[in-house]
Amino acid sequence: MSDPRDPSSPALTPPTSAPAPVSPHPETPDDSSSQALSEALRSSFVIIKLIMIALVVVFLGSGFFTVGPQEKAIRLRFGKPVPEDEAAPLGPGLHWAFPYPIDEVVKIPVGEVQAVSSTIGWYYTTAAMEAARNEPPSGPTLNPATDGYLLTGDGNIVHARGTLRYRITEPGLRYTLDFAAASNFVRNAFNNALLYAAAHSNVEITRDTTAFREKATARLNQLIGAQNLGITVDQLAVQVIPPRQLTADFVRVLEAEVKSSTTLNEAKKYANETLSKAQAEAKARVNTAEAERKALVEQVASEAKRFSDLLPEYRKNPALFRDLHYAEALQRIYPNVSEKVIVQERGNGQPRELRLLLSREPPKPKAIDIPKAHEDKH
Repeated sequence: MSDPRDPSSPALTPPTSAPAPVSPHPETPDDSSSQALSEALRSSFVIIKLIMIALVVVFLGSGFFTVGPQEKAIRLRFGKPVPEDEAAPLGPGLHWAFPYPIDEVVKIPVGEVQAVSSTIGWYYTTAAMEAARNEPPSGPTLNPATDGYLLTGDGNIVHARGTLRYRITEPGLRYTLDFAAASNFVRNAFNNALLYAAAHSNVEITRDTTAFREKATARLNQLIGAQNLGITVDQLAVQVIPPRQLTADFVRVLEAEVKSSTTLNEAKKYANETLSKAQAEAKARVNTAEAERKALVEQVASEAKRFSDLLPEYRKNPALFRDLHYAEALQRIYPNVSEKVIVQERGNGQPRELRLLLSREPPKPKAIDIPKAHEDKH
């Protein structure tokens, strides 16, 4: 008896069937169905072609772009600048480039003012706190973890912050392509400039920031050139204040300096007034003396000329000349004297003796004698 699980058993062998007869000609589908399918496929291919053409047109049309009036643009083809754009970036107007990923358009705002801020030397605060006037209290000391500060050249601590406004130098390729985030490099240079300016200044920058700003600007321009940042500084504004913990001390020092300055100014004013008065008085005296000198010189010259003119007359008759002028001089000297006595010198040069009778009685008037004949007539 055979095992039914044995594959070699004759009971498990399937019966062989005779192969189907092969027709000498294949069967053909119905002609109408075949034609409809062919027309449907043809229509589908036309639609697909139109869609592809439209996609190509849209793809190429998406390459048009516009450059603004304060912008320049360059095209990066497979990540590298197109040579003609690198030589002369695209200006304002409508331009075309191959769509991404072939070309990539990078716009450079060369005409716009960019701005970065520096708070490396400022204490902890936020814009919202400053707007609400709700800044955190200063505390007894600075907190190095949150409060920034700058160290001046004379060993003082100040708080400083600033805003830098700059423009990208044309063509702007270096600023755009050489740095992943150029504004961060500009901010780092700005921070360095503030640190440098503080280290080369004294605490007076809390009152007048002009010198501090000039030093920071010079240092920043130096760093811009050394690092090839490709920017131009448009404006640099800074704010410098003393530490909030020492505000009262700085106020007292300022008041003392103002008082000292006022006193010095008053002293200088008094000194200038006194000096001006003394100079004016000295000048007036010099002018008076000069006028008197000129008058005296003119008088002496006039007298000399007069004597020179009278010398010939004197030589003709010295005695007569002397007497005449002596009498003239007495007339000028004693204009109100009723009696004048002139004592002449003797011929031998000896002085004359002059005797005056003082307190004598005035002479009495003489009586007039009337003739007797005249009396008898009466």
